Amino acid sequence: MTYASTIADLRTTIETNGPSWNAIDAESAARMRIQNRFPTGLDIARYTAKIMREDMEAYDADPANYTQSLGCWHGFIAQQKMISIKKHFGSTKRRYLYLSGWMVAALRSEFGPLPDQSMHEKTSVPALIEELYTFLKQADARELGGMFRELDAAKEAGDAVTTHRLLHQIDEYETHVVPIIADIDAGFGNAEATYLLAKKMIEAGACALQIENQVSDEKQCGHQDGKVTVPHEEFLQKIRAIRHAFLELGVEDGIIVARTDSLGAGLTKSIAYTKEEGDLGDQYNSFLDCEEIAPTDIKNGDVFLSREGKLLRPKRLPSNLYQFRSGTGEDRCVLDCITSLQHGADLLWIETEKPHIGQIGGMVDRIREVIPNAKLVYNNSPSFNWTLNFRQQVYDAWEADGKDVSGFDRDKLMSVDYDSSELAAEADERIRTFQKDAAAQAGIFHHLITLPTYHTAALSTDNLAKRYFGEEGMLGYVLNVQREEIRQGIACVKHQNMAGSDIGDDHKEYFAGEAALKAGGKDNTMNQFEAA
Repeated sequence: MTYASTIADLRTTIETNGPSWNAIDAESAARMRIQNRFPTGLDIARYTAKIMREDMEAYDADPANYTQSLGCWHGFIAQQKMISIKKHFGSTKRRYLYLSGWMVAALRSEFGPLPDQSMHEKTSVPALIEELYTFLKQADARELGGMFRELDAAKEAGDAVTTHRLLHQIDEYETHVVPIIADIDAGFGNAEATYLLAKKMIEAGACALQIENQVSDEKQCGHQDGKVTVPHEEFLQKIRAIRHAFLELGVEDGIIVARTDSLGAGLTKSIAYTKEEGDLGDQYNSFLDCEEIAPTDIKNGDVFLSREGKLLRPKRLPSNLYQFRSGTGEDRCVLDCITSLQHGADLLWIETEKPHIGQIGGMVDRIREVIPNAKLVYNNSPSFNWTLNFRQQVYDAWEADGKDVSGFDRDKLMSVDYDSSELAAEADERIRTFQKDAAAQAGIFHHLITLPTYHTAALSTDNLAKRYFGEEGMLGYVLNVQREEIRQGIACVKHQNMAGSDIGDDHKEYFAGEAALKAGGKDNTMNQFEAA
C-alpha cells in the first residue's frame, strides 16, 4: 500500500470506531505502520525467502549475480552493516546477513566464551536472529522517520516538488531487512530436536538454515581436527525435519543449506545400515578403512562387514569411532552433496581447508553431472591465511610455467619483504577477484565471511586502546574515531539519533500532542553534529 492509501485505510478504521477514537491521528498511525512493515518474524522469513529464491534464479541465469554476506554477532553490527551498504551502494540487493554458530559460542553464550562445539544454549541462536532483525527494523524506522520530518517541513514551506519527491521515496522505500543464512550447527540432537530448533529460528525470521553432517555431540568447527560425520540417512532425516518446520509455519520458499565436513573429517561414529549392494548405506560403508580377514582371525568384540564374498574388519579406534580410508574425502563430499540435493536441500556448503577455485570447482563439476543447477554457499573463512595461500598459488603457477621464482622462499611468502613484489601484487589481484571468479568457475552462489566483525571489533578496539591509553590521550579517540565518523558521514556519530531518540520524540508527539516533552530540543548536544 502507498503512504496515501495507508492513511485513508486507517482514517476509515478510526471513523468506524466512533468518537472515542477521535484523538487518534490517522497519518501518525500510518507512519508507525509503515515504519514497522514486518510485525512478526514469520513475515520476515516469508519476505526474505522470496528474495533468496529470486536471487538463486538470477544466479542460474548469470553467475555474475552472486550474493554476499558478512557474519554479525550483534544486532547493532548487522544494523550498521546494512546502513553502510545502503549509503555506499544505494541498495541492499544481493547482500545478506550470516549468523555464525562459532560467534554465538564465542560471544553470546551464558557459559562465557566457548569453542565451536555446539555447547552454547540452543535458544541463543533464535534469540540472536530476533535481535538482528529488531535492529534492522529500527534502522527502517529511523530512516523513514527522517523522511517524514522532511516531508512535514516541505509541506509547511509549500514546496510541492520536494513533497512529491519524498512521497515517492516513502512509497518506494527499500528496507534494511535482508535474508539471513543462520547456522543450526548439526541440529543440536536428533531429528526431532532439529525440527524444534528450526521452528524457533524460522519464527524469529530466518529464511535459510545451514546444517552440517557431523555428529551432534561430537561437533567441531569445520576448520578444526577431530570431525566425525554421520551416515547419509541420519543427515537426511534432519533435512526433512527442517523442511517440515518451514512448511508447518507457512514459509514454503524456505532454504536449506546442506553442509558437508567430509573433506576434512576422517571419522564416523556409525556403520551405515544397508539392505542391498550399492544402496546409500553400502556406498557410505565402502569408504571405511577395512582389512580383509579370515574367520580364524576373529577377535573378541570385533565388528565385521561382508562385501563381494569377503570378510572385512573396519578399523576401530579406542574412542569407538571408525576410520575412513585416507584420500576419500573428496569422493565423500561429492556423494554427500548429491544425496542432500536429491532429498530436499536447496544449496550446498563444502568446508575446505584452503580457498582454491580449482579444488572447489572440480567437486562442483562432478556434482553438476548429476544435479546440473547445483550451487554453493562458500565460507571465505578467516581461518585461511589468504595472503600466504594466494602467494603460494601464484608461486606454484609461476614455477609450473617455468618462470624464475628463485628470489622467493615459498614457506615465508607471508613476509612483509615481499609486499611490493610482482608476485604479491598478482596474489592480491586474485584475492580481489576471488568471489567473482569462484562464482563463475566453481558454482558459488553465495560468498560469506563467517567471523569478520569478530576480527574488526578486536582490531579497532586494540587501535583505540593503544592510542587513548598512550601518549595521544583524548586525541586518540577524536582523531581516529570521531573526526573520521564526521568526515566519512558515519550516521552513528549522532549516537542519540541512532539509538532512537528521534523516533521516541515522534511517538511522544503522536501520543501527547503539545504536552510532549521531547529530547531533541535546542539544548541537545547532538545538534553540534548538524553540520556533519
